[in-house]
Amino acid sequence: MRRPSSFHLRLLCLLSCLLLLLPDGSLGEDPFAYFDWEVSYVSASPLGVKQKVIGINRQFPGPILNVTTNWNVVVNIRNNLDEPFLITWSGLQQRKNSWQDGVLGTNCPIPAGWNWTYEFQVKDQIGSFFYLPSVGFQRAAGGYGGIVINNRDVIPLPFGTPDGDITIFISDWYIKDYKDLKKTLEDGNDLGNPDGILFNGLGPYRYNDSIPDGIIYERINVEPGRTYRFRVHNVGISTSLNFRIQNHNLLLVETEGSYTVQQNYTNMDLHVGQSYSFLVTMDQNASTDYYIVASARFADASTRERLIGVAILHYSNSQGPASGPLPDGPDEGDTYFSMNQARSIRWNVSASAARPNPQGSFRYGQITVTDVYVLLNRPAELINGQLRTTLNGISYIAPSTPLKLAQLFNVPGVYKLDFPNHMMNRPAKVDTSIINGTYKGFMEIIFQNNDTTVQSYHLDGYSFFVVGMDFGTWTENSRGIYNKWDGVARSTVQVFPGAWTAILVYLDNVGIWNLRAGNLDSWYLGQEVYISVVNPEDSNKTELPVPDNAIFCGALSSLQKEQSHKFRFSKAPSMTCSSKMILFWLLLAWFGIWS
Repeated sequence: MRRPSSFHLRLLCLLSCLLLLLPDGSLGEDPFAYFDWEVSYVSASPLGVKQKVIGINRQFPGPILNVTTNWNVVVNIRNNLDEPFLITWSGLQQRKNSWQDGVLGTNCPIPAGWNWTYEFQVKDQIGSFFYLPSVGFQRAAGGYGGIVINNRDVIPLPFGTPDGDITIFISDWYIKDYKDLKKTLEDGNDLGNPDGILFNGLGPYRYNDSIPDGIIYERINVEPGRTYRFRVHNVGISTSLNFRIQNHNLLLVETEGSYTVQQNYTNMDLHVGQSYSFLVTMDQNASTDYYIVASARFADASTRERLIGVAILHYSNSQGPASGPLPDGPDEGDTYFSMNQARSIRWNVSASAARPNPQGSFRYGQITVTDVYVLLNRPAELINGQLRTTLNGISYIAPSTPLKLAQLFNVPGVYKLDFPNHMMNRPAKVDTSIINGTYKGFMEIIFQNNDTTVQSYHLDGYSFFVVGMDFGTWTENSRGIYNKWDGVARSTVQVFPGAWTAILVYLDNVGIWNLRAGNLDSWYLGQEVYISVVNPEDSNKTELPVPDNAIFCGALSSLQKEQSHKFRFSKAPSMTCSSKMILFWLLLAWFGIWS
């Protein structure tokens, strides 16, 4: 064997050290982004009364998860609450990986004092989303934060690059502790009206004397003449909110991962769980600051005044504080306005999103429907003496063993694949019945809202096409008004009282996926179902295996290693390690050590 010179050995050593220092993704693979989050209780007084909220790294709302299409995301959660906890990632599709979805149908909750590490890829997605707690009533105490998925450099935005990016969370809010709110429902009572509306976890600006002194409010600082992207999320419990900025237009450009036809609005209704992106140009003379308003929709007259959130838009050259009346919104009870506005939101079929091809190249209107489900909800009712909500007369109850683990380990009796595709003529019941979806089938779902309030519904694992909505009862003739060309693709949709909304979804993502009410009280009382999507040929190729750090509970508790996740950062190994090792051995071969 030919011996390398001392120069070659020193050079090899230097190159090896540099190679080990290369950041993830530097060799052409998708980068990793690491986040370490501590979930704990923190004190806050958003409406002037001190209360306990859920913070992440002591922030309320939590930090923004800012990544780019196809990045690998590793989030270590340390649960310092006094009860189990999970985060779900609203709108993230978790391709082939429902293990990371963070709901009770797929994951055992993280026990108090433990940590668990999520690892997933934001595959083929862009846009504005948020994360939230999914256990019990924790969402009513916070624990939420924003998700931004940026375009890759090779995919241009369908609009000019904004001068800044601003995330806004709007929500209804109760002063009562979230555990007391949960008990209120469990005792068979209604939550009653919220105590106020928050902007980014803060109370209203004192725009009139009805607002107490001393409340801290949100102020957004901007520069004149510049254009900002506002990502607005309704993270509340049950209240639809109208968002508007005094004297400024809202140019809608994106919703929940889909670029939209660009249209100007003076205000926009956001229903619970929905997200929108607007471009807002600072084109006013800044004689004063400007109001940013989120007001309750469809609320009774006695509470409308207090259900108004107000923040401040402050130009750097502003000449004084905001004053005078708030900008007008739509008529408070006009559901027709809200429905027509929703119908006006269209998919930008010519824009590229996560991939170079235009969004509209997926011609959903030409695909044959394989399954139809008409999901009917009605007001909460007593079932076995307990107040429950239902879909098609079934109130979902979460088993102690997550559905996904039960499916993998063939645990009998945990769930049934017999959820009905329409309302049955039988008494309502509590059950763990789920939908048996057809892999690569095209499902039509019609939400029929026979309740008296607006409901919203969210589907994990997918974006669906909103093809129609109208008042009255859906019939097969209703398909005549479907939009089969540019209905927007999103993951959360509203259904007005006494009305229906129809969606189409292509079931190409293997896993067990949660379909739930966005309104937290409806969700908690049982208005949810899961859709099982199994590849009958070979799920191993279309689904990732159970993660090595999986937590086991219920019937599978014996598989759990004793405190294996307690106080430990189970940082995921970098996928680029193999590439680095290959390059290392190539370097050795290049220097002739093996010759």
